Amino acid sequence: MNHRFLSIVGLAAAMAFTGGCSVNKQTKATSAVEPVTGKPAPVVAEPPVWAPQNHAFNPSKTRLHDLLHTKLRVSFDWDKQYMHGLAELTLKPYFYPQRQLVLDAKGFDIHSVNLMQDDAEAKELQYTYDGMKLTIDLGKSYTRDDKYTLEIDYTAKPNELAVGGSDAITQDKGLYFINPKGEEPNKPRQIWTQGETEANSAWFPTIDSPNERMTQEIYITVDQKYTTLSNGTFIYSRKNANGTKTDYWKMEQPHAPYLAMMAIGEYAVVKDKWRDLEVDYYVEPAYEKNARKIFGNTPEMLEFFSKRLGMDYPWSKYSQVVVRDFVSGAMENTSASTFMEDLQLNERELLDKNWDGIIAHELFHHWFGNYVTTESWANLPLNEAFANYSEFLWTEHKYGADEAALHHLDELGQYLEEANTKREPLIRYRYADREDMFDSHSYAKGGRVLHMLRKYVGDEAFFASLNRYLTKNKFSDVEVAELRMAFEDTTGEDLMWFFDQWFMRAGHPELKVSHTYQNGALKLQVWQQQDTLYQPVYRLPLKVAIWENGKKTEHAIEITKANQVFTLPASTEPQLVLFDSEQQLLGTVEHTKTTGELVFQFKNAKALALRLGALEELGQELGQQEMATLLQGALKDNFWAIRNLALDVAGRLPAKHTESLEPIVQRMAESDKKGEVRAGAIMLLSEWGEDEYTDLYKAAMRDSSYKVAAAGILSYAMTEAPDINQRLAAFEKETNEEIVLALASYYAVKGGPGKYDWFMKQMKGAKGSGLYYLLQSYGAFMAVNPEAYKPEAISMLSEMAQNHPMYFVRMAAFQTLMVHSERPEIIDLLKEIRANEKDKRLLELYNQVSL
Repeated sequence: MNHRFLSIVGLAAAMAFTGGCSVNKQTKATSAVEPVTGKPAPVVAEPPVWAPQNHAFNPSKTRLHDLLHTKLRVSFDWDKQYMHGLAELTLKPYFYPQRQLVLDAKGFDIHSVNLMQDDAEAKELQYTYDGMKLTIDLGKSYTRDDKYTLEIDYTAKPNELAVGGSDAITQDKGLYFINPKGEEPNKPRQIWTQGETEANSAWFPTIDSPNERMTQEIYITVDQKYTTLSNGTFIYSRKNANGTKTDYWKMEQPHAPYLAMMAIGEYAVVKDKWRDLEVDYYVEPAYEKNARKIFGNTPEMLEFFSKRLGMDYPWSKYSQVVVRDFVSGAMENTSASTFMEDLQLNERELLDKNWDGIIAHELFHHWFGNYVTTESWANLPLNEAFANYSEFLWTEHKYGADEAALHHLDELGQYLEEANTKREPLIRYRYADREDMFDSHSYAKGGRVLHMLRKYVGDEAFFASLNRYLTKNKFSDVEVAELRMAFEDTTGEDLMWFFDQWFMRAGHPELKVSHTYQNGALKLQVWQQQDTLYQPVYRLPLKVAIWENGKKTEHAIEITKANQVFTLPASTEPQLVLFDSEQQLLGTVEHTKTTGELVFQFKNAKALALRLGALEELGQELGQQEMATLLQGALKDNFWAIRNLALDVAGRLPAKHTESLEPIVQRMAESDKKGEVRAGAIMLLSEWGEDEYTDLYKAAMRDSSYKVAAAGILSYAMTEAPDINQRLAAFEKETNEEIVLALASYYAVKGGPGKYDWFMKQMKGAKGSGLYYLLQSYGAFMAVNPEAYKPEAISMLSEMAQNHPMYFVRMAAFQTLMVHSERPEIIDLLKEIRANEKDKRLLELYNQVSL
């Protein structure tokens, strides 16, 4: 499961309601006077805001029955958004004899439950049903040697379920009808499912737990115009007399119930191949020509991961399907991954963006998550940390060390951002809600921890250990101890210390480092400053690099104490000392360096994080003229992220120091090979206020890159040229998000009431993060143009605020309505929206608003 698309919510969402937030809240101490003695009471420290929460213990599900096979026959009522199902479940008791079976079955109408008998008619069984659990009296006691098959006739009504969800998976009703009546223009009719965590039991009765495994067959009856997709192998399609067809999909390898799927729609199916394996891409017909450019690296990924793990992709096919209004970024359903519609890119969009990360993530799950599955949601990082780390592995292989390092920095930033308010163990049995596991701990921190493990044991041992883990635990469920034992059995080393501090304990090291040189020796002092009431004193093996006379020497050290001093040989005063020279550590490091050392670090360090960090810090400390000189080289760096940061730093310099940089920035704006850098250079020129670049802005608006065209639009708008409205009007039919948001930024303030219709049209067609940001601009537009307060707009915002499937869009619509919170009817509407909202994340924000 991938949830990266939700990063837009973050701090900005909370700040929209609270006016800001405190990150690094300090621990406070309170004291009182004892009433009898008059002596001061003991000082009691309040726990930090991020302190781990002590919720009830969540064990893995006890297995009373073993679900062996599921056979489903399904058809659909589009108007009512119902699914009629006939399920045949084959089970046996797990160990102890059983007379009763309890199935997860959410929101069904149960028509009948029968025991299937080989030589006799089906026997009707007695059952009770509370809307969530189906409890069946089996009629007799069965032992673990006895198999039995039940037939359950039912109707699934997913829209009648209470809505739940998480940051990663915004809804949990299992079965979704998209544009079911065909009333939404420019949106296809689709049906798709989403099972994680325990939502597939909203469309078929099952034992909905990750430590269960089953084989399956699904017969899907739909109109003949629709294409279907499910797990496993496509067996046949049969035309029916009533104009429908029935497609038969068979899954012969066992997998967890949450990984079962269906997708139904009018798709173009683009055929590809890896070795002798069928690889297909299901996209809307408009994107058929681009499908190979979007998903085309999949065969190479299959080869790379199979060789890296020493284990071939283990399933019968691999398909990837794009659906509308998906409730997550993507989902790794076995042999048939589902992706959000954002992956469907046109030719120009593909110049600036690829989705290799999310594609690799879902594919890697087919080893880590599908082939070997976490036994409980408490052990979710055994799925998600590996899928997260696959993004680094693929990027390193395909695009090089710097791109991989940049990805790694982003992951570290995501975790540290979350750690301001939340620090939990990676493996956590004490969670309030299983959905809470889908956070930047399980994903970003987990991936970084695996990287540290790889660096510690070495590449050969790391991948040999993964092969052992996969081989030993195939088609089974696991907990973290089994991963540890695979590494120990491979390396011969007791790794309990590593797994205890990184998987089982909360937090991260917060280090302060200093160094001094005297008499041929370098003294390196390291303090572990983290609050050890909640976090461990870490054991940290890492490397320190020392430069003397232009020569680099690396030393391996191991930190084991809260305050530790290391003495390292050095024949002369070092030019630079680099702590954690490989930049593999998950944590924070405060290491003060001189300006000269930082300049040397930027010019000589190999790790991207060290170069970016030095350049950022120099931007605050280096003299302005010296910075301008350094930037002349940085703006020409081989790696685009360095050039991008250099543009940002250049933008902070006074005009008198930018004359030498301006010609370089102009060349970058005209010809840098990276669209994002060209766009940044154009924006910097416009910030410098150079009207002489008007022709460059006009050219940028014609650039093949949407990012550059959007920068051209914004930059030309800043010139306030008399033809600006005419030039911008030429882009009003564009649907690309970059272009739409650029126009919206200008129209919000300068567009005038005449742009009301444009905003309305764009908001009706926008989706996901684009709609979120567009609503922000529309709020500003409404504030500037009271004429925009129209029943149509208020009705649309109300509908979004109450019914949009993505919670952050509902939040943005609520915010936009607040622009007119002085109106009594809007106050009443906001109160109604708040009263009807079920999402605890939004309620927490809404309840901070005085209405």
